[in-house]
Amino acid sequence: MNIVIVGAGGHGRVVLDILLRAGRHDVVGFLDSNAEIVGRRVDGQLVLGGLADIPRLRDEMNVQGAIVAIGDNGVRRNHAERIERTGLTLINAIHPSANIARNVTIGTNCVIAAGALVCAHCQIGDSVILNTGCIVDHESMVGTACHICPGARLAGRVTVESGAFVGIGATVIQNIRIGCEAVIGGGAVVIHDVAPMSTVVGVPAREIKRTEDPEEFARWMLPEFARATLATP
Repeated sequence: MNIVIVGAGGHGRVVLDILLRAGRHDVVGFLDSNAEIVGRRVDGQLVLGGLADIPRLRDEMNVQGAIVAIGDNGVRRNHAERIERTGLTLINAIHPSANIARNVTIGTNCVIAAGALVCAHCQIGDSVILNTGCIVDHESMVGTACHICPGARLAGRVTVESGAFVGIGATVIQNIRIGCEAVIGGGAVVIHDVAPMSTVVGVPAREIKRTEDPEEFARWMLPEFARATLATP
């Protein structure tokens, strides 16, 4: 399948390397929102345009699939939705050195980087990044558009809700729930559940910030409902 990588930054270069090593798809180039780099090459691959160019690339270069290589969770999720509406297939980039149990379920538009370990009966949602050398232990669930950073460790039966960010080298003990859009600071050790849309840091992790606006919380949790509510006279 001919595919494009959306995002020509550092993470895009990582995803390109994963796809070239895996050898399952033909990368024809990058897409990026920065018009100044269109026409340039990134690690040998041409920046072909932006998302608006997908119909043209589908006709001219037989592009059939894409993967979003953007670190920001919300942007990655939004771009994935836009790409799906164009009819392209969202693919996964899984490094050959990643160790994934046979009974793990994985969504679409996921990046599983070098040395990542995903143990038995885990569930990985759409648009998830499991970055270099992270560990997701048995029966854990990682929700849509989460980012588990390099070297982070999730013990067994951890639930990471949609949009959460687990920083580099963080540790989460067993049976913990990380709320939607929560941020776990680098190196933190999480021994208690983390509230949605909060930020925790330290050893043990302590909360330093939380979004208290219920309307903002509703927009993150139920965006379709929020849009419908705002449209009501």
